[in-house]
Amino acid sequence: MAKVLYITAHPHDESQSFSMATGKAFIDAYKEHNSSDEVVHIDLYKENIPHIDADVFSGWGKLQSGSELSSHEQEKVNRLAELSEQFVSADKYVFVTPMWNFSFPPVMKAYLDSVAVAGKSFKYTAEGPVGLLTDKKALHIQARGGIYSEGPAADMEMGHRYIGIMMNFFGVPSLDGIFVEGHNAMPDKAQEIKEKGIAEAKKLAQTF
Repeated sequence: MAKVLYITAHPHDESQSFSMATGKAFIDAYKEHNSSDEVVHIDLYKENIPHIDADVFSGWGKLQSGSELSSHEQEKVNRLAELSEQFVSADKYVFVTPMWNFSFPPVMKAYLDSVAVAGKSFKYTAEGPVGLLTDKKALHIQARGGIYSEGPAADMEMGHRYIGIMMNFFGVPSLDGIFVEGHNAMPDKAQEIKEKGIAEAKKLAQTF
């Protein structure tokens, strides 16, 4: 049995969001073909995802020195530890985001920061950092209102590339991608674009 983290970063649900509609199609099909697997939905807009702030740095420092943490420090440090433990315990990751301002919503960056923990998702060596999650696999489902898979705009897309860099840093061997794009640029084809993305998602779910 595998554990899948279904990580969504959108304030809207599948009725309004192309990325969420595609993500739901994928995860529903995945469950159908992998009924014994555990799927955990992490809705980043509803979860407590602490930012790495002064409280967190202070709390980490106190843990190393053995000093007592304040209640705010303890709460944030504990939550970050929970998130990182949950992440490393999973076997597969499915990230669902829109492309906002060439990247993804800020809460996704906060989440990736929370799971980038030395000794858990990677380690430092004399040759540099080495990823520890070498037996995992990942998928990013992203909706893009314009066309960013080709042409000059391709260099402007940073969300999928960033997730790819982080997965590589963690040692995850590969990152698949499903991109639903062009529906804002071509509103007359929006439904067709959505249906194509959903079909691709359902097909990939059978082998992911």
